[in-house]
Amino acid sequence: MSGPTDAARPARARARTTGRTPGGLAYAVHGTGGAPVVLVAGAGGGGRVWEHHQVPALTAAGRRVVTFDHPAGEPGPAGIARAVRDLMTALALPPCPLVGHSLGSLAVQELLLTDPHLASGALLAATRGRPDPVGRAMARAEAGLAASGTRLPPAYEAFVRLGQNLSPRTLADEGAVEEWLDLFEIAALTGESAISVPTGPERDRLADYARITAPVLVVGFADDQLVPAPLGREVAEAIPGARWTALPDTGHLGFLERPAAFNTLLLDFLATLAPTDPGAARVH
Repeated sequence: MSGPTDAARPARARARTTGRTPGGLAYAVHGTGGAPVVLVAGAGGGGRVWEHHQVPALTAAGRRVVTFDHPAGEPGPAGIARAVRDLMTALALPPCPLVGHSLGSLAVQELLLTDPHLASGALLAATRGRPDPVGRAMARAEAGLAASGTRLPPAYEAFVRLGQNLSPRTLADEGAVEEWLDLFEIAALTGESAISVPTGPERDRLADYARITAPVLVVGFADDQLVPAPLGREVAEAIPGARWTALPDTGHLGFLERPAAFNTLLLDFLATLAPTDPGAARVH
């Protein structure tokens, strides 16, 4: 879980500004100048989940990176998609790459259908395009737990999230397990839920994805129990021209579990996209 230190990166890349859109959405812009890229987090919606690994890699590559916190109430994909559109409007961003994880990927997929002019391309990680037995069972279990009014002790919740989110390779590394347990327990104690269980689609959207025209890379995490990788492959097969890859030795949080490998996929994909015309119309 190592990455470039602040001292190792130029001050221009380390620059971070924060603000709120007119609708109250909290966001951060990392780096100055450079082509923008918008990162859309999964369930829990904390923009800081990207800041330890992906933001340093992208800003070091000369990108301006936009992260944001999901609106209050954890809306579904359509609500998060609206938030992204409002954010891009508020920041007057040109069409740019969108990167989503899990629920964030579902939101990006909706944007690629409803507002294709927003995206010059998209990387979709840990995604699905239809309801599936794992997702339905998970939704029932989480709803039942919430309805019971029971709150798991933080140590127990950390143990559950450990098994749900990580690969067998990481679970076999005792030092890594200790670090992840600490991370999950702190998240449980503070209510920061970057590790929340993802929300699945309410209906099958695969046929709709045939209308997507943007360049797309779908990344599956080979050991993902929450969003099994074959579901992501279905999304790639449904989108004309989309590419698919599965990252080995990764669970649901593969972008944090093996950040160097994930960042290589991300940067290589961004390099294939045509640069945005500086005169391109901003979102309005």
